Amino acid sequence: MKIAIAQINCTVGDLAGNVARILEFVERARAQAAGLLVTPELALCGYPPEDLLLRDDFYRNCDTALQQLATQVSGIAVLVGHPRQVDGKRYNAASVIQDGRIVATYHKHTLPNYTVFDEERYFDSGDQPCVFQVNGINFGVNICEDTWGRQGPLLANPGVNGKELNLGINICADSWEAEAPRAARAAGAQVLLVLNSSPYHMRKQHSRYDVMRERVAENGMPLIYANMVGGQDELVFDGASFVLNRAGEITHQLPLFKEALGIVAIENADPRPGEIVPERAIEADVYDALCLGVRDYVGKNGFPGVLLGLSGGIDSALTLAIAVDSLGADKVRVVMMPSQYTASISREDARAQAGTLGVRYSEIAIKPMFDAFLDALAGEFKGLPADTTEENIQARIRGTLLMALSNKSGAIVLTTGNKSEMGTGYATLYGDMAGGFAVLKDISKTLVYRLADYRNGITRVIPQRVITRPPSAELRPNQTDQDSLPPYDVLDAIMEAYVEHNLGPREIEADGYARKDVERVISLLRMSEYKRRQAPIGIRITPRGFGKDWRYPITNKYRHRFE
Repeated sequence: MKIAIAQINCTVGDLAGNVARILEFVERARAQAAGLLVTPELALCGYPPEDLLLRDDFYRNCDTALQQLATQVSGIAVLVGHPRQVDGKRYNAASVIQDGRIVATYHKHTLPNYTVFDEERYFDSGDQPCVFQVNGINFGVNICEDTWGRQGPLLANPGVNGKELNLGINICADSWEAEAPRAARAAGAQVLLVLNSSPYHMRKQHSRYDVMRERVAENGMPLIYANMVGGQDELVFDGASFVLNRAGEITHQLPLFKEALGIVAIENADPRPGEIVPERAIEADVYDALCLGVRDYVGKNGFPGVLLGLSGGIDSALTLAIAVDSLGADKVRVVMMPSQYTASISREDARAQAGTLGVRYSEIAIKPMFDAFLDALAGEFKGLPADTTEENIQARIRGTLLMALSNKSGAIVLTTGNKSEMGTGYATLYGDMAGGFAVLKDISKTLVYRLADYRNGITRVIPQRVITRPPSAELRPNQTDQDSLPPYDVLDAIMEAYVEHNLGPREIEADGYARKDVERVISLLRMSEYKRRQAPIGIRITPRGFGKDWRYPITNKYRHRFE
């Protein structure tokens, strides 16, 4: 028999579109003689629906969509993830569709409530396994929610050809706890199907392998891990669905960041070897995650294109490359907005990159506007020295120009600030932070350079001088970033330890960093909380980005101690 994995890109709330996507994969799976198609977690409605799950009408419409899907399925069984409301409770559910009807439903047991997950806010926990049996390429399922109760799970046996294969269902976090797979095994399952909407962060796939191998070893069952792919606001789902045999060996590995249909041949209740997509460098994965995040945010929200300020620096250069790779040059516009402090090489490099990538390029000098601001404020500023105020005025002029072009064209502004800048507040509210989507929001400055080198290794699109020259905001004469910040390799290491690993200053100092640098970075992180709260959302690629993961109070008197 063959089982198909539908690694699909679903859109939250697009019930009709998601049903159509599932049906497309149903047809493709059936054409390859698959007897069962497995979709990701909440594939019917997209993940995460967030507070849509608090609306009764949302459940009613999801139920209608599920019934409509069921009526169009024949010749193959489909396991589809969906939200379900029944008897005053709400569940993260998966239902088996066969011959035009729903024949079994499973309710997720373990509800994640950490980092970006809030499922305890929305769902009740199920407590029963769901197991269905298959003869050859035929599936018979007689388990439905109505039969669950004190008697425990029921096993459906269609009794065809005398040979049966039981398939247990788990959804996402259920398989990270031992009890749900054990319950499926105790109910007679021989193969564990795990539906997932597991968002990407760097090095996550190896964690998935490790945990799933533990489940395989504990329960003696092969495991099919089906994951969603696509961008949803700040989250990117990487797909990377895979299959483990009874020995915990990978027999199938689907690609990352792409829709795919995986076909798994089962023989003697164990998967036969199939296609394994090779592992790649982490820079390749991160770059593809950023491209997918941009493509889906722009496309799913209906923006006709994007625009960004191209400064001649590394951050905007990388953002431009990602935008073009994601959307095509025809949907990208860049604007160079030089001031009296902008170096000639910045203009030259910006023009060169725009020409290489074939995007629309404009230049709007901001000095006349800057002078007008200073003239208007001359009386208020009289007797006061120049400081960051004048620097921020320049950034805000640029932000205003970009937003004006956005209003006229409908294109969304991509901001270009990176995680190092967002973390330390090295950015201007309503200036370079003005925009709709922050592509590099979770990308440290050191990773920016690595990604630029990676992209140039494919084809050279970023001028080498942009990569090698010292980074500068160019808001005053001879300015460099390191005038205000520790070296980026030091800053990024301290920030990662503090933000992603929750280490305190004493532990960070013990790792070899100077106390003054540790104190400086942590102080900047704390003082910049109010800025970050007003920044646009951006793509998450670390275990803890400045978004749903990071929930520190703005009004906060707590101070870390080294003692």
